[in-house]
Parts: sequence; structure tokens; C-alpha cells
Amino acid sequence: MSEHRRKPPEPQGGGRAAARRAAQQPSGRRAAPSREAASASPSGSHEEERSYGGRAEARRAAQKGGRRRAPDGGGAGHGGSGGGRRGGGGPDGPGRGRGGQPSKKRLIDYPRHDKYGWHRWVPSWKQTAGLCVGFLGSVMVAGTIAYAVVEVPDPQLSSKAENNVYYWDDGTPMVSTGGEVNRQIVGIEQIPEAMQNAVISAENKSFKEDSGIDPMGIGRAVVNMAKGGQTQGGSTITQQYVKNAMLNDQSQTLDRKFKELFISMKVGTTIGKPEIMEGYLNTSYYGRGAYGIQAAARTYYGKDAKELNPSQCAFLATLLKGATYFDPAGATEIDPKATAKENTENATKRWRWILDEMEKDGHLDATERAKYKEFPMPDPPKKNAQLGGQIGYLVDLAKAYFINNNDRGHTAEALSKGGFEIHTTFNKKKVEQLRKAVTKVYDANIDPKKRPKTDKHVQFGGASVDVATGKIVAIYGGQDATKHFTNNADQTGAQVGSTFKPYVLAAAMEDGVRDPKLPETQSRDQRTPVSPDKSVYNGDNKLKIKNYDGSTWTNKDDKEWLQTNDGQRSYGPIDLREAMRESANSPFVQLGMDVGIPQVRDAAIRAGLRDDDTLSRSNVPSFSIGISSPSAIRMAGSYATFASSGKQRDPYSVDEVLKGGEVVFKHKDKTEDAFPAAVADNVTDVLKTVVEKGTGTKAQLEGRDVAGKTGTTDGNKSAWFVGYTAQLSTAIDMYRMDDDAKNKNREFLKMYGTGDQESIHGASFPSEIWHDYMAEAVKDQEAVPFPTPEPIGEAVYGGGAEPSPTPSPTPSETPSQTPSQTPSVTPSESDITPSGSCDQWFGCGDNGGADQGADQGADQGGANGGGDGGVTNSPSTPPGADQGGQNGGNGGIFGAPGG
Repeated sequence: MSEHRRKPPEPQGGGRAAARRAAQQPSGRRAAPSREAASASPSGSHEEERSYGGRAEARRAAQKGGRRRAPDGGGAGHGGSGGGRRGGGGPDGPGRGRGGQPSKKRLIDYPRHDKYGWHRWVPSWKQTAGLCVGFLGSVMVAGTIAYAVVEVPDPQLSSKAENNVYYWDDGTPMVSTGGEVNRQIVGIEQIPEAMQNAVISAENKSFKEDSGIDPMGIGRAVVNMAKGGQTQGGSTITQQYVKNAMLNDQSQTLDRKFKELFISMKVGTTIGKPEIMEGYLNTSYYGRGAYGIQAAARTYYGKDAKELNPSQCAFLATLLKGATYFDPAGATEIDPKATAKENTENATKRWRWILDEMEKDGHLDATERAKYKEFPMPDPPKKNAQLGGQIGYLVDLAKAYFINNNDRGHTAEALSKGGFEIHTTFNKKKVEQLRKAVTKVYDANIDPKKRPKTDKHVQFGGASVDVATGKIVAIYGGQDATKHFTNNADQTGAQVGSTFKPYVLAAAMEDGVRDPKLPETQSRDQRTPVSPDKSVYNGDNKLKIKNYDGSTWTNKDDKEWLQTNDGQRSYGPIDLREAMRESANSPFVQLGMDVGIPQVRDAAIRAGLRDDDTLSRSNVPSFSIGISSPSAIRMAGSYATFASSGKQRDPYSVDEVLKGGEVVFKHKDKTEDAFPAAVADNVTDVLKTVVEKGTGTKAQLEGRDVAGKTGTTDGNKSAWFVGYTAQLSTAIDMYRMDDDAKNKNREFLKMYGTGDQESIHGASFPSEIWHDYMAEAVKDQEAVPFPTPEPIGEAVYGGGAEPSPTPSPTPSETPSQTPSQTPSVTPSESDITPSGSCDQWFGCGDNGGADQGADQGADQGGANGGGDGGVTNSPSTPPGADQGGQNGGNGGIFGAPGG
């Protein structure tokens, strides 16, 4: 057959018929057209030649060409070089597979087959819409299932609780408490309508109309949790009821929030409002261990719930906002700021507001509202009998430490439900030894019946801290925790007097005194560190105090400060070691001014005192001699910093807490380098002199190194002894205060004549108690000597003192009116007795030299003069003065924080 008459070849990719014929021909015949076409058309394109190259060449083309399209539509048998094995690029159109066969259609076209590059991964609007519909449908199905399976809460189940077990440091049980749930379920008919209306007006005005949930409130909680911020509780009464009665897990998590949401929705649609209100009031926590309105009525007012009047109902509704900050009795063991005074003010304001809201909402008429003008003060709290003696103080201290330091959100309410094993640092033997030492001195000297005017309301407090760890091994909180509610080992407001002087000395040795020729703010290299033995200061009585630059210090009223010493004694030029030994005030007041009060305050904080309300903010001269009021625990802990050569460890009372066998809290050791060893060891060496031949001789322990300091405050209102061995640091304080719960004006009382003594000072009863306790507490411990201090500082002369060959104390002015506690060379530490003489500048003699008077913002409280003899007194306390320790409220060492 003529080549010219031969039928021209089918176009590239010649359709289904060509594909069928090609498939039916033998392999040899299928190759011929390709060769003939090549010879007939030598100038044919490379693409045409590749088109007839068979499957192998098409496959190679697909690998090389990728997504390129041939001019004629591409590759027979494979849908063109751009279509690869899936086809879709040739004349037959998209969807062609091998040999022009249509590809199998996918259920979900993703990645999209007819798109290229990143477009293949962009879903179509149909896919997007389908995904949204599917998601919403899944949520609805899940919500429906969740709604169906959740159970309506049973208030009776929430009344179950376990004991909290507290353990001594050796692992033996101390006491089991907290498991007895103070709750009695009562019907709605026994709950006053006024109580129901009070919570509606205060908590959820739309209660009777809402569906049980607040979507906005849940949304805020979710957003806050996502941001890592504070979460919010259920907003409606229904949600609060669910939270109280149904959810054992009180953690603020998304899972719990969703569970709360679905349960609340079901409760809102299946339970009537009266039943929800009944359940809410029966499961809510009102503080003092009281769950439910009936328990609250009996705890706070000693009556049944049905007997409450609207005023009392408004107060109990106030407690639902948080009893820690609204119980008038205070809760300083949890938060130092939750004092009785502060809480009473908080409760009064909210009580008044709730009554006003009840009137606005139509629950009270104006006549009824007008009846309730006086706040319904509840009864004082009552302690469980098993928490008597020291146990109650120990439990409160450990509980507060755990609540304020755990990172899992365990609250006082959670703890009251029980189930915790709390392993404390308290040593049973040492606690008993401290109790016996206090009781011995009290029974031998204090007789309220015989001397009611002087011996009534006498209080002792104490704390003992392990130097190496910071563990609180023993405290004395008062005679009985079920009768005396203030923990005397914790913050009481009693000012510390001369026990503050070691911080002044530490600051002077590390920071140094300022150069009088330079500006007030100076770096350390511009200052001169002092030597306690070479530095000499003026020890005169009624010393005129000056600023660091030599100018006379004056208060806001332009009055000078004349500093007095104990017993109005003058010592002349005296080195700092001897000034500490004799507890002379004027040298340390002037030294504090030369160093700078901020530096002294910083030294006290670094040693371990808390930077809170217990540390005076006044930059007045008397700051250096103890106008602050830290707790016995903090004083013992800060002196332990000196004992450990400058290593500071915060005192703590809980080692570990378990719940259900899981460790939910474990104390983490943290040590700070508060002072260089040279500074701390020199402070210890100076304080060792105080015990060996100064005002602290009663604290001597045979065969052991002891360092310590006495302290007495103005007006003889508090007395201290704080001291330590190499292993144990202990603080003892004594004061008089009528802190009866019904007494709104807590005031420190003078101790002249107390214990049949002319006056009380740190060298008397406090040091005696310290000695008796420590002699037993360290009896079985090795006698470890203090480190030998390296020389430190330079000779500095202050207060007008001039260099002299041998400075020494030379008592001169007014002789002491009390017998000397030591040989005549060591004047006794005591305040003079009242003389009745008053002076425009130096005050009345019966103040023993009180605070001469800083400006109107100065602390004027119980120890403003702070020395063992006090400072001079102004004619009157300036208006607006901070009454400091005299009226100081109870605090908490572990609040927020206490510690």
C-alpha cells in the first residue's frame, strides 16, 4: 500500500477508540506507527515523538515534566505529562486515568485534584460549610449525651468528710481534726424568707427567672483560664449550688467548668427554685467550720436558722463572699490582713449594703429596714476541745502555712472537708519543754487574783527555730487555744525594743556609715564599714541626735530629738560592743542615722523579718531601737541567720502534705546569702558578750556558746529575750493586753508592778524562760562553738565622740532605781519607776523615757523609743500617728502570704 495512501495516524491521545485498538494490537505493531511517523516527518516535534513512546517514556516524561502541559494536550495513555498517573490534562479532559480511562471519583476531594500548588490545600466553600455543620452537630450530640448522663446533686452526699491528720516531726499522730462536718440539712420551710431574699439581693437578683446558668460568667472564666489568670466561680445561685454539692473536684479547670455547666443546665430545668435555694443554703460554707445555714446560725448566734431576724440573715449572707475576710473574729492565721478590726469593718459595710439592696428589691419595706441600724455582732468563736492547750495553736499555724504556700489552690474550705495528712515540723518533746518553762515562771510569779491591777492579762509567747533548716520545732501560743484565741508566737503587735539593735550593727558593718561631705545617697565604696571594737560613739543620756551630715535632726514641728538611756544613765564615749552589752540607746540611735534608716530596714528584712505592716515604715531615729512588731517566730528565724553565718532560711511549719496517698505539697528548701560570714559572725560575737557579761547573763548555758539580746519597750509594755546556740534559735516575749473578743480596743498595758516586780525587762522573766527551755532542748545535742570572727571594719567616731585611748562605759547621771542584775560594773536593764515628774521636752518620769516624737506620721505605739530604757517623750502623741504595736492587730506569719 502506498505510503501516501496510508491512513494518517490518530491525533495524539486519539480518544477511546484509538486506546482500544492500541490495546488490541501486538506490541510490535504498536511500535510501528511511531517509527513510520518519525521517518515521514523528520522535522516533527520532540513532543510528538515522546507522545508515541509508550508507557515507559510517558512515565519518564511525567517524572521529568511534572506539571508541565504538552502543546497538543499531552501524553497518550496517561492524560498528558502534566496529569501524571491520575490523568486530567489531555484532550479528553480532567479525570482521565491510565490509557485515557476516567479516574475513580473520591468521596472527599482533598487535596483538591483540579488545583495546583498551595491552592490544592485550600478547602472549597462546600467543604468549609460541611466541616462547620459537622462540628456543631458533634457538639450538640456530645452535649445531649452529657446532659443525659449527669446527675442532679444530692446535698446529703456533700456532708460526708474525712479527718485531717496532723503529725509530729517524728511521724507520730498529733491530732485528727476537720472530719466532723458541722452541718444539719433543714427544709426550705425552716429557712427564713429574709435569708433567701438576702442571698438573692446579694448574689443573683435574677435567680427566680434565670435558667440556672450565666453564659457570660462561664465565658469570662474560660478566657481567664486560657490567659493563665485568676478564674471566676459560678455566677448564679444554681451554679454555686452545683459547685458546693456535686463537684468534689474544686479545681479551676476547663473540665470542671464544663461539667458544672451541664449539671447546672439540668438542675435549672428539672428542679424547682425553692429546692435549689434550699440546697444552696444547706451546702454553702460560712466559716468557722460551719456548712449550711443551720450550722451557721448556731455557730454565730447560738440559735436555729428559723429564729434569725433579717439583720442576722444579712450578716450570714455576707459570709458567703468569704468568711476569711468578713468574720468579725478575724482570720489572721490565714491572712495577717484579716484582723478582727478590718474584718468587722468589711462585714459592717457589706451587711449594710445587703439590707439596702433588699429594700431596693422590695424584700424589705422602709419601716423594717429602719429597725436595723446596729451591726449584729456574732458570738466569739469556740474551739474544739481536742484543740486545747498548745495543739490548737500548732494546728492553726500548720494549716495557715499549707493554705498560703501550696500551689494547687487548696483553700481553708477544702481543708475543712478533710482527707489531708499534714506532716509538721513540730517536735513534741520541745513543745512540751517550752510549755513547762513558761508555766513554771507564770505560776511562780504571776497572780491575777492577788494583784489584779498588775498581773491580769499577762501573756507570754515563744518560738524555737532549727538553725540549719528553718524548721519551727516548738511554739508557745498562750495558755489554752480554746480560751485564748491569739497565737502569741505569731504576730501580736508587741514591739521588740532593743532586740532590734543587731540589725543596726549588721548594716553598719556591711553598708558602712556615710561620708558627711557627700550627698545623702551614697554607694558602699563611698561609705566606711564600722568595727564593733574600734568604733566609738557618744553614750550620753539625752543625746541630741543628728543627721549623718552633722545637722541637728528635727521633726515636722521643728523639735529636736534628745535620746535617753535606760535609767537616765550616761556612758560617755563607748565602743559598739560595750554599747550592745549595756543596751545603751543613744549610740545605736545615732549609728542608725549615720548608716541610714533604709539600710537598717533592709538589713532586718535580709535577716528574715517580713517586709509588711510589722516593720515600721517611719524613718525616724527610734526605728533603730525597736518600734517594729515582728512575731516571735520571725525574730527567732532572723537571729538564726546570724547563727548560720549569714545564711537565711524562712521559718516553716509543714514538711509535707498528702491526700489519698498523693503528695500535694512538699516544702522546698531555699537558702539566701543574707550577709557575708564576716558580718554575721561578728554580730554573733558581740551578742555573745551580752550573755557572758551584759544584760543577758540569765541566759547562760553551762558549757555552751550562747548569743542573745534583751529588749524592753517604752512604758514597760513588752519585754523580750532572743538568743541562740549554734543549733537552735529561740525568742520569748512578754506583754499585757486585754484581747478579749468583746474588747474592740486592744491596748497594751504597762507592766510596772507585774509579778511583784518594780518593772519588767528582757533580763527578767523572758530570759529566765529562755534559759529553762533551752537547757532541756539542747541537752542531748553536741556543744558546738560559734565560729571565730575575722576582723572587720574601721574605727568610726560618732555622736560627737572623739578618739580616745581606752573608751569605756562610765555611768554617771541618774543612778538606777532597781537592783543591779549583774556586778556594779554592768548597770541593770530596767526602766525607772514612775516619778510623777513631767518635763516639756523629756515627758513624764512614769514613761521611762518614751518616744520624743517624730513627726506626725511617726510610729508612736507601744515601743517608740524602743530601747531597754526607752527614749525621751514628747508632751503628747502627735495627731495622726500610727499607734503601731500598742493597738496592733493579730497577724499571721504565713499570710500573704503571713510568714
